[in-house]
Amino acid sequence: MLKFLRQVEKSQTLLINEQSRLMQESGKEIYKLGFGQSPFSPPERVIRSLKDNISKHGYIPVQGLSDLREAATKFHNEKQGFDFNPEFCLIAPGSKMLIYSVMAAFKKADILIPAPAWVSYAPQAQLLGHNIVRVKSSFGNRWRVTAEELEKSVSECRSDTQKIMIINYPGNPDGLVYSADELKDIAEISRKYSILIIADEIYSFLNFGGDTNSIAKFYPEGTIVTTGLSKWCGAGGWRLGIAFLPDTFDELKETMLGIASETYSCVSAPISYAAIEAYKNDEITDKFLQDQRGILSIISTQSTEILSAAGVGVHKAEGGFYLFLDFMPLSDQLRKKGLKTSEELCLAILEETGVALLHSAVFGIEESYLSARLAFIDFDGTKALKAAETEDIDNKFVEKYCGRTIGAVMRLSDWVSDNCN
Repeated sequence: MLKFLRQVEKSQTLLINEQSRLMQESGKEIYKLGFGQSPFSPPERVIRSLKDNISKHGYIPVQGLSDLREAATKFHNEKQGFDFNPEFCLIAPGSKMLIYSVMAAFKKADILIPAPAWVSYAPQAQLLGHNIVRVKSSFGNRWRVTAEELEKSVSECRSDTQKIMIINYPGNPDGLVYSADELKDIAEISRKYSILIIADEIYSFLNFGGDTNSIAKFYPEGTIVTTGLSKWCGAGGWRLGIAFLPDTFDELKETMLGIASETYSCVSAPISYAAIEAYKNDEITDKFLQDQRGILSIISTQSTEILSAAGVGVHKAEGGFYLFLDFMPLSDQLRKKGLKTSEELCLAILEETGVALLHSAVFGIEESYLSARLAFIDFDGTKALKAAETEDIDNKFVEKYCGRTIGAVMRLSDWVSDNCN
């Protein structure tokens, strides 16, 4: 009866979370470093606003509340130096839906996706029947897209399609950012070949240095910026994403609104009203962001030092809450133990240490390349932020409030040392 079904696997990030939960329920101690969810909660005033607006139950405009679009546009313009137009701001249930909608707006496209890159970009492109072209990177170039590799990848694209590239910074799975010069080089190649850029900046406000470099500043006419509340505001389950389109993209805007009206209709009304409160650019928001960055930066530094000492290749994260671990320097020892793929490696680590990682094949890396993503988020972020109101954020603070995460990293380090030395 059910013929010709699409073959669509479940999101690997959700699967690792479910697998960890099941093992935990069976009595095993699990350290959840596989699923990338913010450990922090939204500010109390934003939570109060959601409670105050819970009775709002009607449909809201497909594009999003005008007051929210105004607030979000003003927020990003002030904090990042943009000149976005609220009329070209679109609100959706998560930035994932907006990225999909951009790709869905085109009948035929070549989607340029870095390797590694977030797990959902490629499956979304496949669902739409688009062609995927991987842009190679390496540990040596910090897993960044370079102008040279981008130009090589463009040569693999078809001549009669829209070219779209998705880049993400601070990055998932690597926690790394692009310098202004790197973004300028990418912008130059994108302009040369008329590549539409989707700049996934969902982690932008968690850049540890406080910088908010964006390719939209160097290629404004061809860049769509996507963002939302899930990472910097700790509201992943609220599902509120935002896209800023160039104000010359009238036709694309109308197409995306058409897609929205026939699929998700609109964002939840109570969450939309609460989000207006989240997009207040004031001292409370600044403190909220500064404390998160301070905590995450120290965890990144400590984790990088611990794992580097064990022989794992890793670049210190510059934002967000991920490290991309390169086990290839230890590949001879690991393969002698029968661990020949990144998935086999992560399963062995999970079973023998209880530390959950996400294997790198799901990020577009060859299965035989032994690497994995570590999300350093297994701690009570709400408790940590409360403590930060009266305590200095330093190494002792992290040991006190984020010790479970550091302990998990040490367990992983010990496993590497025991098995590879």
